[in-house]
Parts: sequence; C-alpha cells; structure tokens
Amino acid sequence: MINKRILYSLMFLFVFVSLAQATFLLDRVVAVVNQDVITWSELYRSMETDATPAVKALPEEERKKIFKENEAAFLESLVTAKLQLQEAAISRLRVSEDEIKETVEGIKKKYEMTDAQFQDSLKAEGYTIGEYKKRLADQILQSKIVNQQVTSKVVVTDAEVDKFMKENKDFTGSKETYHIRQIFFKKPKDDTEKSRVEEKAQAVYAKAREGGNFAELARQNSEDATRDSGGDLGFIEKGSLAKEFSAALASMKQGDISNPFWSNRGLHILKLEEMASAKSTAQLKEDAKTALQSRLYSEKYKAWVKSLREKAFIDIRL
Repeated sequence: MINKRILYSLMFLFVFVSLAQATFLLDRVVAVVNQDVITWSELYRSMETDATPAVKALPEEERKKIFKENEAAFLESLVTAKLQLQEAAISRLRVSEDEIKETVEGIKKKYEMTDAQFQDSLKAEGYTIGEYKKRLADQILQSKIVNQQVTSKVVVTDAEVDKFMKENKDFTGSKETYHIRQIFFKKPKDDTEKSRVEEKAQAVYAKAREGGNFAELARQNSEDATRDSGGDLGFIEKGSLAKEFSAALASMKQGDISNPFWSNRGLHILKLEEMASAKSTAQLKEDAKTALQSRLYSEKYKAWVKSLREKAFIDIRL
C-alpha cells in the first residue's frame, strides 16, 4: 500500500501542476516583440486602466465584450509602445526619480488630490505605488524617444507656412462668422398674399421683441426644415451670406433681432446669437504654422513607427 503521506503529497503536486497550467493558459503570451513578450493579463489590465469612465461604469459582461472587440487594435498600440521603449534603451535614455516625483506631483495638483486620495485612486485601479511609478517611467521614456526621433526634427519655415496658407482656404481671407437663427415664411405664389405673410411675420416679430423664446417661435411658425432645430442656421462666414442677410446683420449686435425682410425665397426674421471676429493675419499665420507642424509631425511619426516595425521581430498570437 502507498503511504498516506506520499499519497497526499502526490495529490497536492497534481493540484499544484494543474493550477499552474491553468494560470499559464489564462495568462498566455499574446505577442512577442523582439526580446519582450506581452501577456494576455498585461493587455487586459492596460485596457481596464485606459478605458473611459463610461466604459468602466458598464456591467462586467458588457465591458468584457467591448474589450474583446478592441483587443487586436489595443494590442497593436502595446506593440508600438514596446518598440519605442526598446529604442529608448538603445539610445541610453533614462528616467530619474526626480522626473517621476515631479510627474506624480503634477497629476495630484491637476486633479486637486491629497496624498491619501492619490493612494486610494491607485488602489481602485489595482496598482501599487511601485507599479504605477514603473508605468509613469515608461510613459516618460516614450515621450523622450518620440521627442528625440520625431518632434525635434519637425522644422517649419516661414516660406512653408506661406505656401500652406495659399493652398488652404481656411487660413486666408476673412473668417468673420455669424451664428444665426431665423424664422422663415415662404414666398407666396400670388403677390396679393404678400401683405398677409407680412402681417403674420410682424406679429411673430413683435412677440420675439417682447421677450418671447426665439427658438420656440421658430418651431411654431417657421416654414422650412430649420424649424426642427429652432431656426438654428449654425455659424456662417460673412463672405458666404446672401446680400439681404449681410444688409440685415450689418447694424446688429449679439442678441439683436432683425426686422422682417424679403429675399427671393421668402420673408426672414433673424436673431444674431453670436459673432466671431475675423482673426488678424498674425493669428492666422500662427494657426497655419501649428496646423502644418501637426501634419508634418503625424507624417514623420507614422514613418518612424513603420521603420521600427519593419526591422523588428513581431509575432502576434491572439
């Protein structure tokens, strides 16, 4: 007969091995990136941490379903992160304790958190302070290598800005815009009906001038599709306005309501909700420079990441 102690030891060993196998299967390797691996638990923990508050608030089953649908795309972002960290190591970039401390203090200040509240937020996310500092260090390293390899190489000259402005109408000419609501009455087929339309418009105009809700009056009286949005025409550039609209708006200030006026379509009453002044040439040039820098950065960043992937060994095992 087998000694009971030996039997119990064998049973314990069997259970231990089974549990270890189950753990290995659960926390399997989902990607190999050169000398590093990404595990299933690392992937899902990252998705949990980076999920929006709305997703975090969902029931567990719904949340898992969303994660499952997005795990391939999220894994690709983790692969890119690994490649960038490896490139940072090759470039001998480092993150000091002072940099991590400064970042932590910045986070606490931004969200007006005490030390205790900060610790509680880490516990809620399932992080120890050591794990969180490691995550921060990785993010800082990524920022450093991207700045070294991409951002610092984005240089925009004045000549390039001028050329960009000529090729993009958003950065040329007047950008003065009006946010307008209107109450619209269709032009009658018979001119004898015009006076009836004008009388109706005057009555609505009087209600609006007496403090009536313009949007509600538009819903009740307007005779075009804008009635559903309370007559809201949105923001319209000054240069795009019909001449009748320009004439009516010329002497209006924010909040003013125009007298009823005719166009070739019908009779209009306008309310000027908001007016945005045109930007100066210097402001437009600065906006154009920022837009061009953003475009060039995006192009260079994509090319850099592509080059990292092309020279790397990547094995996706999802």
